[in-house]
Amino acid sequence: MASLPEYVTAAKPAPQDARAAWFKNTAPTYAGVMLWFVFWQDIVSGAAVPGGGLGAGLLVGILGIVVAALFCHFLTYLAPALMGLKTGLPLYVVGTSTYGVRGGFFMPGFLMGALQFGWLAVNAFFSAYAICLALRIGCVEVGGVYDVVVPGPVHSIVTVTFLLAAVTMGLVGIKYVAKVATYVPLIFLAILIILFVKTMGGLGSFTTEKVITASEAAPQQRQLALAETKEKFAAAEKEGELTPAQIALRDRTIEKAEGAIAAAEAVLVNVVEKNEAGEAVKTEPKSPLSTFGILAFISAYIVGFFATAGAAGADFGTNSRDTNDVQWGGYVGIIGATVLAAVMAMLIVAGAYGADMIKTPALVGNFNPVALMSDPSLLGDNARWAMLGLAIASFAPACFPALIAANSFRSTMPQGWKIAVALGTLIAIGLSVTGIVAEVVSVFAIVGASFGPICGAMLADYLLAGCKWPGPRAAFNPAGWISWAVGFYLGAIGLIAEKIPELAVVAIKVPCPAMAALIAGFVVYIVLAKIGLQSKSLEMPAAE
Repeated sequence: MASLPEYVTAAKPAPQDARAAWFKNTAPTYAGVMLWFVFWQDIVSGAAVPGGGLGAGLLVGILGIVVAALFCHFLTYLAPALMGLKTGLPLYVVGTSTYGVRGGFFMPGFLMGALQFGWLAVNAFFSAYAICLALRIGCVEVGGVYDVVVPGPVHSIVTVTFLLAAVTMGLVGIKYVAKVATYVPLIFLAILIILFVKTMGGLGSFTTEKVITASEAAPQQRQLALAETKEKFAAAEKEGELTPAQIALRDRTIEKAEGAIAAAEAVLVNVVEKNEAGEAVKTEPKSPLSTFGILAFISAYIVGFFATAGAAGADFGTNSRDTNDVQWGGYVGIIGATVLAAVMAMLIVAGAYGADMIKTPALVGNFNPVALMSDPSLLGDNARWAMLGLAIASFAPACFPALIAANSFRSTMPQGWKIAVALGTLIAIGLSVTGIVAEVVSVFAIVGASFGPICGAMLADYLLAGCKWPGPRAAFNPAGWISWAVGFYLGAIGLIAEKIPELAVVAIKVPCPAMAALIAGFVVYIVLAKIGLQSKSLEMPAAE
């Protein structure tokens, strides 16, 4: 008993009479996560190559989604959820078997809380982005398409307001948010259905050549949009001298348009060599992804997004009555909702390009359904209302990360949890207003690298113990920490080396980083456990 820290001994198993059926808690909560528009909007466009995630065909893309959804359920969620079910104890306690009672304070306990502020930052950024587009504030127009200036004062004000409101409601008003949280994901689903109905007629005409051709045409089409924009400002200048505000607007608009052209060009070529000024001096053309490439990309994208939610299965398990609840909660809330949202998003893009619906030059080659819905052939100006709906529906999900982080910090550091929450909020604000979290594929990669090894090691720990929770282990469990380090390296080193070229010498190319991190955590943990690199087991006090 004396060897166990207070945060472990203070934990009480969830009573059986406080648990509920899978369709009342686990399934709707996970479905809400997977229906969130930030998850499905880049399922095609996240692969920055010609044709994106559809470059090897629609069926391959759908197969990738189904496989990734199965990975999420069976490899990331199931073991933590079953341990939570059988013990009634939360993740930060269940994780002490894998990482030790001292190590468990940091991982998964503190790390889970810290990453919630990353998710809060992502939510605030994209919700504020949608609000700005809906209200046409803080935006510039290029070729009839509006885009938000980031970083910019308007987006920053909306972001900070949204984020602080979410934190406040998450801490003091969550009971009110919870009453509507089950229903707001239906807004995401409704928008997906509307877009699908608009585009489904083009599915029979879809070919991979159409999306690849669109990618190849995108730079030229965006050049046309830039030329049109410059002509408008030139015409305005002929009518009279531009004011400082108009000049600033012109410069921001042209900068946005040029950035869009550069992004379209980056889809087509890899920069092999740069000069001292950072300009590309040697490039090579990119090819569409192969079948394996699509499967690897989609698996990394979905598993990376889901990894923290998978480990949180331990907490959902404590609210489940039996194994049947755990399984069906995952079947419907994870596998079903993931396949539904991601496949619909992919079908919308395929249908739009199959029917040659995207005629707006600034949108050609764009595979993001949220961006495409502003094209006149889809929703046109009505897309503003859809944008507002996406932002409103995202508020309830934004409140829960603040609550989860506060609960995690309150349990692991009861004396300083308020300071930790305040610091986390400030960091989330910084990540949001600067636009760092806009690169969701990179965000998902870091999350997958961080929590993929945790899920893999917890699965290994569960299986080695005979499909039960092994109980807490002393101090820092070497098997857990070493397996995490190996998994994180495989999952993150490629991305880190892209940002810090000096680390390229220690980088290796991993085709599916999130899955590699998970598998490494699983395999390395088993190997180290078999050779005796586990700290000793400690006795857990009996529940009173």
